[in-house]
Amino acid sequence: MKRIGIFGGSFNPIHLGHTALAASICDLGIVDEAWLMVSPQNPFKRDLELLDENERLMMAQLAVAPYPTLRACDFEFALPRPSYTYHTLQALRTTYRDYEFSLIIGEDNWQHFNRWYRSEEIQRDTRLIVYPRSEQAEADNSQLYKGLKTIYNSEVRHYHFELPLLPYSSTEIRHLLAKGESASHMLHPDVEEYIKNKAFYTNTNNV
Repeated sequence: MKRIGIFGGSFNPIHLGHTALAASICDLGIVDEAWLMVSPQNPFKRDLELLDENERLMMAQLAVAPYPTLRACDFEFALPRPSYTYHTLQALRTTYRDYEFSLIIGEDNWQHFNRWYRSEEIQRDTRLIVYPRSEQAEADNSQLYKGLKTIYNSEVRHYHFELPLLPYSSTEIRHLLAKGESASHMLHPDVEEYIKNKAFYTNTNNV
């Protein structure tokens, strides 16, 4: 059974930290593939903050192209909005019956996971892969990750692991571009070129 990690987000825009994280989870052997699930409407975010979902999907496809274990996914585009993870996981299991799905989330979301819609059912049925979001990740950039520990919580496996994080932020990228500054150090070159050609994030309506 193929093991798929679902890494959901607005990806507004997708940056090198997203792809490096997803690729490292695959390299660790926790999942076989990571699907970067582009959310058309996050229930915790306002619509006007987001580019059109098809544009964000295109940037995600450009960003994951070099990675054989990564896939940009538009599965939520056909689901009711806003996009609730519980509904997405239910629909994925119905559509892909031979796949095992895990959920990739940051430790900040894990700390507030009880706010998620039907969070108890998600934890009951889904393995969670929790990655660090704290600033202590500046430790040793020569290593892809420092260690992996498995924590068992009731009947659900929760993987918590440490790895040096790239200090990248979609919000920071949007602010830099809105000021006419470069964000090339945080973006795949093809994504940067796409943003430039489309003139995305060049005014405050995009930030």
